[in-house]
Amino acid sequence: AGASVYSASKIAREEFPTYDVTVRGAVSIGRRLSDPLAELVKIDPKSIGVGQYQHDVDQTQLKNELDSTVMKCVNSVGINLNTASKSLLSYVSGIGEKMAENIVNYRSENGAFEDRKQLKKVPRLGEKAFQQAAAFVRISNPKNPLDNSAVHPEAYGIVEKMAKDLKITTPELIASKEKISQINPEKYITEDIGILGIKDILKELEKPGLDPRKAAKVFEFDPNVKKITDLKIGMILPGIVNNITAFGCFVDLGIKESGLVHISQLKDGFVSDVNEVVKLHQHVQVKVTDVDEARKRIQLSMIL
Repeated sequence: AGASVYSASKIAREEFPTYDVTVRGAVSIGRRLSDPLAELVKIDPKSIGVGQYQHDVDQTQLKNELDSTVMKCVNSVGINLNTASKSLLSYVSGIGEKMAENIVNYRSENGAFEDRKQLKKVPRLGEKAFQQAAAFVRISNPKNPLDNSAVHPEAYGIVEKMAKDLKITTPELIASKEKISQINPEKYITEDIGILGIKDILKELEKPGLDPRKAAKVFEFDPNVKKITDLKIGMILPGIVNNITAFGCFVDLGIKESGLVHISQLKDGFVSDVNEVVKLHQHVQVKVTDVDEARKRIQLSMIL
């Protein structure tokens, strides 16, 4: 979704000035496998969305809501300061588009960032911007292991004191659930950081730099169905819900055409809202009830 929009965008032209749009689109899709967030932020969120109603709402409000959601995603995952693109950096709290450009230019001229404090050397990046952004940027293999966590530099002293009280080093404390469980959070409350902040720090120490995505469920389409002509009425097939409408949902069966499960075929009994029965990207089992090859339409049922 959105790969063709990206391929013709200014960002794509800057990244791949000598490539054709089809190649840019293919590269974008491929790069989503290694780092989906870093790639998808280059595309207007509206172009990634699915559903029939997003064009009916106030477009300014839609853009603000979608941008806000992307920003929350970027900040909750965090970004690698040495590999993040200008597009990804611009979504980090405290860093706008111009500042993101300054960071990328500084990185190109001076090499990789060795620690978070180095951010302060970026032209026009002041103390306030640093305070807002610091916890959301990560440095991989840093001198100070806390630079690869969501712990803010202002709280480094607290973590070091925790380690010292346990008579171990900071690296030994990180990711050691046994040691972390011995810490009494109330002992480390300060004027600036209360009990909830301390608990957040301990939670982060247990899993620094952890990928927040859940493990993906292994899913396979029916290997015998490769095109619409392979479908037979009565077949039971695995599928993925790829669009939800007011009158039902569309299910991807692994072929070019998606099949429609009408709202009356979602389950036994009356259904007032499709969203109460299915969710986007849900794995479902469906039965083929009708195939119109000429019009390329497939009717499905979830009542098996």
